[in-house]
Order: sequence, then structure tokens, then C-alpha cells
Amino acid sequence: MPVHRRQPSIELLELMGVVRENGNEQTSLPPVHTPLSYDYVLVAKTTDNQEREAFKKQTEYIEELKKKNIKVTIIRDDDLVFYGIQAPKEIFEKYRYLLKVSDACNWSSDQNIVPLSTRIRIVHFILNHTPIRSGEVLRDLMKMKVFEARFCLHEKKKQRELKESWARWTACLQGQPITAVRNYFGEKVALYYLWLGWYTYLLIPPALIGVIVFLYGLAFFNSSPLIKEVCEANTVMCPLCDRRCKVWQLSDTCTYAKVSLLFDNNGTVLFAMFMAVWATLFLEFWKRHRASYVCEWKVSDWCEEEEELILEIVNNANCEPKTYKHSYLRSTLVLICVTVMILVIIGLTHALVVFRVIAAVLLAEGSWEFLSTHSNSGAMMLGAVFHYLIITVMTRVNRIVAMKLCEIEKTRSFAATEKSFTVKMFTFQFFTYFSSLFYVAFFLGRINGHPGGYVRIAGKWRLEECHPSGCLTDLFIQMAIIMVLKQTISNVFEFAGPWLCRWLKRRRTQRLQRKCAHCYLKDELETKPGAELCDNCKLRDWVSNYRLNDVDSFSLFNEFLEMVIQFSFTTIFVAAFPLAPLLALINNVIEIRLDAIKMVTLERRLVPKKTNDIGVWIDVLEAIGVLAVIANGLVIGVSSDFIPRLVYRFYYGPCVNSTATDIDCMAGYINNTLSIARMDDQNIDNEFSAIQMMTPSGLNVSYCSYKDYRSNEDYSLTPQFWLILAVRFAFVILFEHVVVICKFIAAWFVPSAPMQVKNDRLFDKLHRLKEELRSFEA
Repeated sequence: MPVHRRQPSIELLELMGVVRENGNEQTSLPPVHTPLSYDYVLVAKTTDNQEREAFKKQTEYIEELKKKNIKVTIIRDDDLVFYGIQAPKEIFEKYRYLLKVSDACNWSSDQNIVPLSTRIRIVHFILNHTPIRSGEVLRDLMKMKVFEARFCLHEKKKQRELKESWARWTACLQGQPITAVRNYFGEKVALYYLWLGWYTYLLIPPALIGVIVFLYGLAFFNSSPLIKEVCEANTVMCPLCDRRCKVWQLSDTCTYAKVSLLFDNNGTVLFAMFMAVWATLFLEFWKRHRASYVCEWKVSDWCEEEEELILEIVNNANCEPKTYKHSYLRSTLVLICVTVMILVIIGLTHALVVFRVIAAVLLAEGSWEFLSTHSNSGAMMLGAVFHYLIITVMTRVNRIVAMKLCEIEKTRSFAATEKSFTVKMFTFQFFTYFSSLFYVAFFLGRINGHPGGYVRIAGKWRLEECHPSGCLTDLFIQMAIIMVLKQTISNVFEFAGPWLCRWLKRRRTQRLQRKCAHCYLKDELETKPGAELCDNCKLRDWVSNYRLNDVDSFSLFNEFLEMVIQFSFTTIFVAAFPLAPLLALINNVIEIRLDAIKMVTLERRLVPKKTNDIGVWIDVLEAIGVLAVIANGLVIGVSSDFIPRLVYRFYYGPCVNSTATDIDCMAGYINNTLSIARMDDQNIDNEFSAIQMMTPSGLNVSYCSYKDYRSNEDYSLTPQFWLILAVRFAFVILFEHVVVICKFIAAWFVPSAPMQVKNDRLFDKLHRLKEELRSFEA
């Protein structure tokens, strides 16, 4: 028999430190079911009244399981009754045979043995599709509190091995044993951690480059002529709000101008282009690594619909398949509801804008001088915190709405429901997170009007303005606060919540008895067929699993959603926040171990799910990659001052007609971006009171400056404004076309599957066909 050779892609991942497979574990079989293990456990409340409807349904359901030759072991413990479920060998033989004759599998000799993870998946399907006479299935009985809990059991030995090699904080900088994770939790969980590990590893280059871009801005912190012009200016700026706000000196915002330059410099343009190509390369290389692993696991051609049909036949040989249905009425209704929900979320963004405007006025009119002076920045920070609270509340609302819409759709299978729910939930979450950021990036300071013609909310409150150094700092503040709050607070609750719940459950229930020595040896050593633990040790094992936190079919979805939203932050507005990849990298190093510890020690065992991809998430990630190109092009072209500075340097600056070499080409840029409002204009005189036009030193001024390209006479837009606008759009179009071409070239250059994977699949199929032919001839 030829020696198995691992895929080069897997060996590369191991060399990089993304994964850590122990020797020949890649080809070893998953753990085989032992007589000591039970496939599933159901838990119900003990009742003395056998006439109760719940008890009758409970008994009827257990009898239905016994009709399928499923062994049910009943153990009582105070107010709880545990039902240990063990399926007969015949069920798994049927599954194995149907899998072999199916056209949608890569059959191999390894699949002659059904591992415990597969047994759990089959029994989970049977339990969920076994109705009682009234037509109610286990899901309905759980809602009616006929059963309190249902779960599959952790295997102590394998659980301990995963703790030592993976689920511990000291393993943060080590590779992940992906095959061991797959053998225990199934392919779906393993592919999530493989994707997360690869994403985290590939964040290292953008994190380093983002720091370099930040340091590049820091290098010109004191020497930049733009900063020098702001810090040394004698320019008097117009009041930022009505009544209490007075004119102010441009030089008062020297620090703000320095911070702006850290994130709004020439380096961010190249960094945004790099991140767009990086997103493509990340996904293309991910497809290669995924293909290598699913080829090793023999699930390359696995089909979810085929698997479902096999499980339905195993459960009921006389079953009828669920037919495909489509209703234009339901689709239209769902589309209308999704649109309404998106409009509600956008409406919350408008409420956030109103909150910031009112907060800026209240801070400016307050008695605290520091807040009064920095009212706009304070309002922006308060707005970011308020935005985070909206995100927290709307996450729960979005989940409820998405589930209700899936119920309206009446999808054919759980897989279809999961896909539909994923798309809807991500769409709602995306608008919840990013609507406010889009406003700050593309509308803030551009629709607020000018002195004598300010745009007001309800005719009372003026809209916010940008700082003369640009609007990008506002976007950076908003992103930084949301990212930091989201990552720190969510991680604390994600770990502390399950740990606290487990601790409380332990306090409420009796202390477990120690496992007897006889059963301990059975559990640790190889046992003879038919050997079982004593009832006390079984109960000890079942109660310890019952105390753990509950999991459901969407537990892994929550982890994926969190990471994909983070991927959106890392790519879409990276031009405004070059340090986002660094924050994401630090978070992910912690996130991998936090999720692992939570999954292995704090939560009940997830039902192992079979798959060969990360599902609809790959389409979502590719859509984010395209959106990132558009958003970063608009941020650089529209939001930042990159284009106005470029136009000034080559069209209006001192170097245009001068041959002198000692002149800085950006000298006078800040002053060029300002327009003047004079008090002798009746509209301006009505806009500002005499007290507002008084400087802190007590000097009355007859004019003030504001950021805009407007005529000083009639306040019409100047030719320079229209030239800059034309160059902005030309740059956005050019940037997007260049980056999209680079993305297409990168995608073409990196094949989605290594050649060895394709060849291995080819030879596997050839070998199987030859075997079938020999069997036929025999």
C-alpha cells in the first residue's frame, strides 16, 4: 500500500505556525465509538403526577425512539431524569452503505468505520425528526418544556488532549491542531478555526504596514508646513454654534491638526490600495488551504442535500423528500420587510446625527470651559459611545427580525434556513455598524451650509462642521471607539458570561461524587465490547455535561459574524484608520484561544457538522472585498484632503509659477481652503451676535473665516471648488479601476485549488471506479 503524503499546502501552514498537526495524525481515523459512550442525552424534570400532559408526551416520545431499536437508559437524580440515548449498529451500517453508493462522496476505506462524531450527527438528526402522534418533534417538545435539555457528551480523554494542545492561554502563539478539532467537533468547526487562524496570520503584514504609515505621519509631526501654518496662524474662525459659541483662533486646534496628519497623509493612499489587493489574496489563498484540508478529509465532493437525503432514509425508509418550493408572494413580503428594517436602521443613524448636534450645543453652552472649547470632539466621542449602545440593542432586534423572516420564507431545510438567516443578519448588522460611519465619511461637513445660510435641524440646531485640517479624524475617532469597545467588552462578556453561569450551576446543584476506580480504569483503557460504567459514574458524567452552558445550531454563526464584521472594519475604512489591522490582530490572537477554551471547557459539546466550505460567508467576504475598494477610493478621494492638497500643489501653490527651490510648495494651503464671512453683510450680521464676534482677549472682529471654497462677496462656490470636485471623481474612478484590475490579476494568478489536490481527487475517483468494476465482475 503506498505511503500517504500530506498536501504541500498543509505542510506550508504548519511551517508558518498556523496549524500544528502531530506527526501522522492527518491520516489517522477520528475517535471510534466505545461502549462507554452514549450518543446523546435528554434531560427532563421529574414529576409525580403521571397524568400531566408533559409526562405523557415525554413517555410517548421515548417509546417512539424504542420502536427504532434505540437503547434508552433512564437514571434519576433528585428533580431531574436523564435519558441516555444509544443507537443500534444497524442504523450506522445503513448510513455507511448509503454513503458508499452515493455519487456525491469521496469514498475510501477509512469510511468503513463510523466515528463517534458521525454517530452523534446521525442520532441528532433522528431525534429531531421523530414525531409523536400529535406531530410534535423534539424542537416543539423543548419549547413546551417537556424536556429541559438535550446534548451530546464530551469525551473526557479527547477533551483533556484538546485542553493541553489547544484550549489554553499559554498556546496563544502556537499553531492549532485542526485535524484533532475536526475529529472532535466536526468539519464545520474545524474550517472556522482554520479560516480564523489563516486570517489572523495574514493580518501580520497589514498590521506592520499600518504601523509604518502611522509612524510616517508621526515623522512629520512637527516639521509639516500644514501643521506649522495651523499652529502659527492668526486667523479668526467663525463660531461653531449659536448663542454661546464665540469666534476662535485657528492656532487653538494645533493638536487636532497634528492628529489629523497621522491618518491623513500620502501613505494612506498606498496602504488602501495594498489592503484591497490583500483582501483578494487572503481569500484566494484561503480557498487553496481549504481545498487541501477537505481533500485530506475526503469531503471534497460532499453535498449537503445528498447527506440530508441519506439521513432521512436512515431515519425512515418510507420517507418522502421535501420538495423545492418558491413563492413570489413570500419573497416579495420578505423583500419589503428587509427594506423597511434597513430604513429603520438608517433612521437610527439620523437620530445619532441629531444626538451629536444637540450634544455639541449643550457642551458648548456648558460651564466647563474645556468641554465648551472642544464641544465638537466631545460630541463625536459621545456619539460613538451612543452608537455602540445602539449596536448592542439592535443586534438582539436584528436577530429576532431575521428569524421571523426565515419563518415567513418557509425554507426547505435547516441548511437553507441557515444560509437565509446569515445573509439577512449580516445585512442588518452591516447597516447597524456602518450607516453612521458612512455619514461621517461622506456627508459630515459637506451639507452644513455656510455663514448666513446654515443648514439646521428643525430650523434650530446647526449641523456639524469639519475641522480645517479635514474630516478624516472624526471618522478615525468613531472607528477607534467602536472597535475598541466592541472587542474588549464583547470578549469580556463572551468569556465571563459562560464561566459565571457554570459557577452558578455548580453552586445550585450537589457536589458530584468521585468516579469509582473500576469505572476510571474502564474509561482510560481499552475495554471489551459490552462494558459499561456504573450508574453513579454515568450520572456523574451526564450531570457535569448538563451544568455546562447550552449551545445551539447558531453558536458558531455568532463567532463567524463577529469576525466578518471585524474583517469589514479592517478593510472598508482602513484609509482612515491604518491601525485597524493591528487591533484586529491582537484581538484575534486572544479570540482563537478564548473561543477554544469556551467550546472545550465551558460549553456543552457542539453537534459535529459535516461540510466542505464555510458556506455563504465566502460570498459575503468577497462582497466586502469589492465594497472595500469603492469605500477606500471614496474616503481618499472625497473624505480626505489628499486631492485638495494635490490640486493646490500643482495648480494654485507657490511652486506653480516660481523657480525658487527654497519655497515649500504647500505653504499657504490652509489659508487657501478658508473663505471669509464679513459682518457688514446683513445675513451674517443676523447669524452672529456682537458677543459671539468678540475674541477671548476682548477684541471685536468684523469678519471671520470658515472652511469652504466660496466667494467672499456672494458666497457662491469658486472655480477651485469645481476643479477639486472634478479631480476627486476622476481619482475615485481611476483608483477603483486600477485596484479592481489588480484584484482580478491576483485572483487569476493564484489557483483556487493546488494541482496536487486535483490530482489526488482524480486518482481517488479512478481507484474507486476500478474497485466497483472488480466487484461487478466478481
